[in-house]
Amino acid sequence: MSTILELLNYTARLNHQDREYMPTQLGNNIYIIDEQHTDIDDLDIILIGCGELRGQHPSLAYSNAADLVREELYKLHYWHTEVKIGDIGNILEGITLGDTRAALKTVLSELQQLGKKVLVIGGSHDLTLQQYDVFRDQQTIIDFTVIDMLADLDDTTGNRYDNHLMEALTSSPNFVRHFNLVGFQSYYVNPNLIETFDKLHFDCVRVGKAREDLEQLEPVLRSSHIVSIDINAIRFSDAPANTLGSPNGFYGDEMCKLTRFAGMSTTLSSMGIYGYMPEHDRENITAKLLAQMIWYFIDGVHVLKNESPLEELDQFMEYQITFTDNNTLFIKSKKTNRWWMKLPNGNFIPCSHKDYITACNNEIPERWMREVERLV
Repeated sequence: MSTILELLNYTARLNHQDREYMPTQLGNNIYIIDEQHTDIDDLDIILIGCGELRGQHPSLAYSNAADLVREELYKLHYWHTEVKIGDIGNILEGITLGDTRAALKTVLSELQQLGKKVLVIGGSHDLTLQQYDVFRDQQTIIDFTVIDMLADLDDTTGNRYDNHLMEALTSSPNFVRHFNLVGFQSYYVNPNLIETFDKLHFDCVRVGKAREDLEQLEPVLRSSHIVSIDINAIRFSDAPANTLGSPNGFYGDEMCKLTRFAGMSTTLSSMGIYGYMPEHDRENITAKLLAQMIWYFIDGVHVLKNESPLEELDQFMEYQITFTDNNTLFIKSKKTNRWWMKLPNGNFIPCSHKDYITACNNEIPERWMREVERLV
């Protein structure tokens, strides 16, 4: 029995015959993975739904959120035909919460080993732990980014949903090299937590700071192995199903830009989008936004497929810069205009044009300084 056939034991089949799609729509181009279609070698992205909500509250029923997002996603037009997309369906609801989590982790782990980027449509935000557990089981060090208005480190409630990041960031042994919390809203987050993150050399970016210059988040997402998005990071007016959200947050188009950045990552294994509660949506506006976020993720993968490997230095422009007695090399891709800078240990890390300009002004780019601190 092939690995894919084994994985299908954990998922429910999709009914793809409900409607017809135009030749250019995604619904006519996504490869539906089932018992008759198990050849996934050429696929770049695999979609999977998981409607598990019992981690948020034991009485919540299994959600059909992923199917409603699919309904909107499949209507969108397929611009990047070289990006191959598959859909393996939804994780079956387990008898217990632990059963569902175990099934999701198994599927994520197998697809990660096959080199596929997986896009999870959840479900409650604590399912992020299954994304992390893939690497914890492999004992692989990762960079980890969460986009959320909260810090999910509240250990006063005794609810794993409220403090699931505590397990990922403080468990021993720990395999998180670097953690980014993007889009938090200060008035909802204990300042002591942010101070602790800073002492650990983790980076926390307030939503206001992030929105000032979203381009500075591209290197953050480019270096991430897993990305987890709670839709509470989106302002309520743009995602009306977001009943736990806020009047403030990212605009819908800003979230699309962030998911595009995630798709452009060479290291990304999985991205999860969590917290969609269809029963609270209005005119499917939130489902449409999540579908568009996925469309932009696909667009980001399209950019990535056209990028040159860093080893092909002839495909990059080189800039040798000295700043405050530090000599380093900046390189810029001729194909995508993205930047990298060299650390004292010889490794290149993603950076922005702004980092290059800062170095040209004989100042230390904050991104360079934070990375050097983590090397110590």
